[in-house]
Amino acid sequence: MHKQSARFYRLAWLTAIVLVGMALVSWQISSPRDGKALAQEEAAQPEAPPEEAAPAGEAPAAEQPAQQGESYLAWMYRSLGLFYSIVFLALSFTLVALVVMNLLTARREALMPSQLIESFDNLLNEKKYQEAYEMAKNDESFLGQVLSAGLARLSAGYSEAIQAMQEVGEEENMKLEQRLSYIALIGTISPMVGLLGTVQGMISSFSVIARSPTTPKPSELAAGISTALFTTLVGLFIAIPAIAIYSILRNRIARLVLEVGTVSEGLMSRFSPSAAATARTKVG
Repeated sequence: MHKQSARFYRLAWLTAIVLVGMALVSWQISSPRDGKALAQEEAAQPEAPPEEAAPAGEAPAAEQPAQQGESYLAWMYRSLGLFYSIVFLALSFTLVALVVMNLLTARREALMPSQLIESFDNLLNEKKYQEAYEMAKNDESFLGQVLSAGLARLSAGYSEAIQAMQEVGEEENMKLEQRLSYIALIGTISPMVGLLGTVQGMISSFSVIARSPTTPKPSELAAGISTALFTTLVGLFIAIPAIAIYSILRNRIARLVLEVGTVSEGLMSRFSPSAAATARTKVG
């Protein structure tokens, strides 16, 4: 189980690195051109005629918060700042890795391989119990661990074997739920980080109003408001899919764990007292 989990972790982190790298490349492509290129374009353009005086109450074009040529992603990065950009990037990176890892784990073949079921059943039919135990013990799947625990305690009685299987099943189920719970944790933390940015941005805007001797310009308030709104947006953008994926995977794992219990008890049912009595009756 540990080797399988290590492979899942490596594959999940590799997938997350690829996805985040693609996002960074797309941001770089869509980001505004550098200052040198913009300066060359401005030098090539003819001089504009002098602007007329703007009407009272209307801010000049140079004072608008959105700069010409700036993409949406660049504006978002400037509004978030370095701290919130790093925090949200780390949460997104971790979320992608956890989702990939849990998707690989929550597969029927990963929890109860069909090859194991068929081979184990054939060995029991041939009364090769030691070979069946070794095969189940060396298998890293959920079902393999449950079956090996049942065969190991079978000498103490069928009820003891079933109890051992249930104990191992509960332990493996707890590991699956614990790994899955980190997705729910990210879904809970992300809106809180967004709320922190919202409060910080609003405080920044109100600070401009409080310190200004005159009525502040809208462009002076836009920076704090942009921070407040963008942090909320990104926090919810991470939290909503995280909570949805957590709910879907939790239901899927619960269903697969139930199937593992049903299959394992079905394979071990031939050792039950009622099955043994039926076999003795047929022989007699």
